[in-house]
Amino acid sequence: MINKLLVANRGEIARRVFATCRALGVATVAVHSDADADAPFVADADQAVRLPGNTPAETYLRIDAILDAARRSGADAVHPGYGFLAENAEFAAAVTDAGLTWVGPSAKAIAAMGDKMAAKAMLADAGVPMLPTWTDPAEVTAFPVLVKAAAGGGGRGMRIVRDAAGLAEAVAGARREAAAAFGDGTVFIERYVERGRHVEVQIFGDTHGTVVALGVRDCSIQRRHQKIVEEAPGVLPDDVRAELHEAAVAAGRAVDYVGAGTVEFLLAPDGQVHFLEMNTRLQVEHPVTELTTGLDLVRLQLLVAEGEPLPVTTTPPADGHAIEVRLCAEDPAQGFRPATGTLHRFAIPGVAAEFGPARGLRLDSGVVDGSTVSVHYDSMLAKLVAWAPTRTEAARALAGALARAELHGVATNRDLLVRVLRSAEFTAVDLDTGFLDRHPEVFAPLLPAEQLPVAALAAALSGAAERRAAAPVLAGLPSGWRNVPSFPQVTRFTVGDGEEIEVHYRLDRTGALAEWGRKGPLLTDPVEEGSSVNTELPVVELVTATPGRVVLDVDGVRRAFRVHRAGSSVFVDGPDGAASLTELPRLPLPTAELAAGSLLAPLPGAVTRVHVEVGQRVAAGDLLLTLEAMKLEHPVLAPADGVVTELPVPAGGQVETGAVLAVVDPEEDPQ
Repeated sequence: MINKLLVANRGEIARRVFATCRALGVATVAVHSDADADAPFVADADQAVRLPGNTPAETYLRIDAILDAARRSGADAVHPGYGFLAENAEFAAAVTDAGLTWVGPSAKAIAAMGDKMAAKAMLADAGVPMLPTWTDPAEVTAFPVLVKAAAGGGGRGMRIVRDAAGLAEAVAGARREAAAAFGDGTVFIERYVERGRHVEVQIFGDTHGTVVALGVRDCSIQRRHQKIVEEAPGVLPDDVRAELHEAAVAAGRAVDYVGAGTVEFLLAPDGQVHFLEMNTRLQVEHPVTELTTGLDLVRLQLLVAEGEPLPVTTTPPADGHAIEVRLCAEDPAQGFRPATGTLHRFAIPGVAAEFGPARGLRLDSGVVDGSTVSVHYDSMLAKLVAWAPTRTEAARALAGALARAELHGVATNRDLLVRVLRSAEFTAVDLDTGFLDRHPEVFAPLLPAEQLPVAALAAALSGAAERRAAAPVLAGLPSGWRNVPSFPQVTRFTVGDGEEIEVHYRLDRTGALAEWGRKGPLLTDPVEEGSSVNTELPVVELVTATPGRVVLDVDGVRRAFRVHRAGSSVFVDGPDGAASLTELPRLPLPTAELAAGSLLAPLPGAVTRVHVEVGQRVAAGDLLLTLEAMKLEHPVLAPADGVVTELPVPAGGQVETGAVLAVVDPEEDPQ
C-alpha cells in the first residue's frame, strides 16, 4: 500500500496528482527548484524538498537528488508526472532498486518504447502499419520528412524538412533541443504525411495481464508540433476507431504494459492508420478521457502500482464530449515566443472543479494570482477543459470561458484558442496537423484594432476615477473639471509593440463625458492641429466609472469594461476582447538611445550559437545567432541587408529581456 507519494515533477501535473492523493488519504511530497520555491504545487504538498539550482539539468533531471529527497522525506512511492524523467528507464529502475513503489510501467517497457526505432520494428512485426523511417540522414529517399527526438515528445526537437538542403541543419537543431529537454539528443527521421490527423488511444494495463483501451482522443490542432487543443472522443468512423483500439492494445500487450500509456497514430487522408509512437506515461491531455469515461486515471495508476486489478476490462462507452485547451505563456505580438513575467491576475469564470470530475468546466492549473512564469521551464500555464453532452456545446462553453478570463501580466495564446474553437472548420471537424498553417485568420486578436481606442478610454476613465477616489479634497468633483472649459485631460499609453496611443477627454460638471478623442496608430486621418476630437471615432457616453469598472454607451450599445491596474500596467477586459496597456508618465525621464539596427532579446535565455562575425555582410533573413529559452530554440535573423557591427554576447552567454544581441548597420559600406 502506498502511504506517502513523491511526485518527481512540477507545475500542474504535480498539483493534479496531489489532488487525487488527498482524496485517497495518501500523503504527498514535492521536489522543487529554487525558481519554484513559492510555486502553487509546492504549497499543495504535505512536504517539500529543495533541489538546489534552477535549470532542469540541475534539478528535475537529477535521479540521485530525487531519490535522496524520497529518502529524507520518508516517501515510499514515486510518480514521475510527464516530461523530465517520466519516460526514463534508468529512473524507473533506480526507484525500484531503492525499494520504492514506481507508479508507472516497468523499466523494461519504458526502454522498449523509448527506443523509438526498436519500438517501430517490434510493432511492425506485430502487423502495426508504419511510416518509412531513417536514422541516417544520408539514407533519406523522399521528402517531406519529420525529424523527431527519440527520447521524448511534446514537439521538442521536431522539425519538418521539405528538401535535402535543409536536412543537416534541421537534424543538428533537433539534437540540441532534444538534449536540452530530455538529456538525450538522439533523433530519427520519419516520412511526413500532409494533412494527417493526430489521433491517440489511452490504454491501461495491470499486473494481472489486462490491457484495455479507454477511447480515442483527437489532438490534431498543433503549433510548433505541440498540441494545443485535444478532445475525446475523437470524431471517427466506427471501423477506424475499432482498428485503433485493437492496434493500441496489441502494442501494450507486446511489452506487458502496466499503468497508463498512450499509443499515438497518424490518420492519413485516405483513412490509413500509421503508428507514431507509444508514450509510457500519463499524457497532458488525460482529463478529456477522464471526463468522458468517469475514470480518475491517477487513481487507477496508484491502484495498479499497488498490484490491484483494473476495475475496467473493456472499453467504456463515451459519455458526452470533452475538449481541452493548453493555455500557454506566449506573446502573439512576437510570433508566439514563450513569455515570462508575473501573473498579476489569473481568473477564469464558471470553473466547476479543479483537477477532478466536472460536469462543465474543469481547470488544471500550475499558476495562481501572483505566480512568476520562469524562463527555465516550458510555457504551459494551465489546461482548461469543458465537458458537455455534445461537441458543439463543449466548444462553445470553452470558448466563452476563455474569452471572459482575466489573464493579466503575461501574454498568452488565449485569443488563438478562442478563434480556433469558434471557427467553422473546427465545428465541422475539418481537422489535421496543418490546421493553423491553412487558417492564418485564427491568429488575429479578439479585440479588433478599431475598438482599441474605446478600451484605452475606459482605462483612462478608470484611472481618473481612482485618482478622484483617493483625493484628499473635493473628491466629488469630476477629474480635471474646470469652471471654464479648457484643455482636455490627456492619458498616454503604449500598446502592442510599443506604439503610443494618446487619449483626450473632458468631463462636464455632472461627470458626463463632454468630448473625447485620441492620437495614435490606426487613424484614417490625423487629428487636426489643436483638436482633441477625432470624428472617425464612435459616439461614446459615460454611464459610470469606478477604479475597477467602466460602463460606456458606444454608438447606442452599452458595454462594461473591467479594468485592473498593476503599477503602470493597465488591463482592460471588455465584451469584445482584452487589451494590455502601459500607462506612460506625464513627464517621462530621458533614456539612452539604442544604436540603429539593434536586435534585442525577446525574453531571458542563453545564446547557444553565434553564426556570424563582426564585420560580416548579411542579407535580410540571415541567421545571426540562436537563443535558447523555455526549452526551445529561437533564431535571431537579420532584419535587413547590412553589416554586423556588434555581437556583444558570446556563445554560452546569458541575457535578460531587452539585452542587445547584435547590431546590423544597413548603412555600413562593405568597401
